[in-house]
Amino acid sequence: MVDTLKQYIDSSQKMFQELMTKCIATIDIPEQLKKSMLYSLEAGGKRLRPILLLASFEAYSSNVEKAFSSALAIEMIHTYSLIHDDLPAMDDDDFRRGLPTNHKVFGEATAILAGDALLTYSFELIANDPLLTDKEKVYCLKQLSQASGPSGMVGGQILDMEAEKQTVTIEKMEKIHALKTGELLKFAVTVGAYLGKATDEQISHLQDYAYYLGLIFQVQDDILDVIGDQEKLGKAVGSDESNDKSTYPKLLGLDGAMEMKNRYTEMAINLLEKANANSSRLLELTNYVSERDH
Repeated sequence: MVDTLKQYIDSSQKMFQELMTKCIATIDIPEQLKKSMLYSLEAGGKRLRPILLLASFEAYSSNVEKAFSSALAIEMIHTYSLIHDDLPAMDDDDFRRGLPTNHKVFGEATAILAGDALLTYSFELIANDPLLTDKEKVYCLKQLSQASGPSGMVGGQILDMEAEKQTVTIEKMEKIHALKTGELLKFAVTVGAYLGKATDEQISHLQDYAYYLGLIFQVQDDILDVIGDQEKLGKAVGSDESNDKSTYPKLLGLDGAMEMKNRYTEMAINLLEKANANSSRLLELTNYVSERDH
């Protein structure tokens, strides 16, 4: 077993990068589309969602290959969402992970299509996985469509857009981020545990845990947009303020945002303990999400 969390994250990032590159590089699709998809997939990133899925699976089982297609699928959906987020019609960002955004390199039309391709190909990956039963495929595909669609990430994105130039309540902001960020994290934790043969009760506790993990992630994102290191973040700080977005520091102040993050972290850890997961990795990853600097 890998000794430290850093080693676990580093080795998992490398493994998932190699698997994703191989997936896209070997399919027969138009070359420009392939280049655009690979550009964003290979631009780096924390790979938090597939790593969470892997850790959740390993908390209950050891045959990790069974979790790979779902882990790759969620990272492809996350990457598609970033490509589209960066477009002029959305956040209009020029840089992502220290590199020019996809549409700055390939043009808006190709960037949109690359995002569309990553979204749809993620479902194909799971549907074609020979290690999954038909029942498992249906479960994973249902969870993925709910997490990424109108009742999940996309619904959260439009609520986030509508909240710009407004002062929203903490309850409204929690709802936005539970959908926009939390649903993909919930997919990762839920599907990992399900494929690892966790009980329904354990999965239920993990879903509640993932709700708070998504809020922790977003609060820390908001904090880093105020006090983060632009070089480590790979994008400009202060973009939330310039776009007049509703954020935790804007609503609660910086100290209040940090206090709220600590409260969410305590609730997440309590729920994780109830899930009776046979791994310390999820706990370590929770603290990593809370304390990360990029």
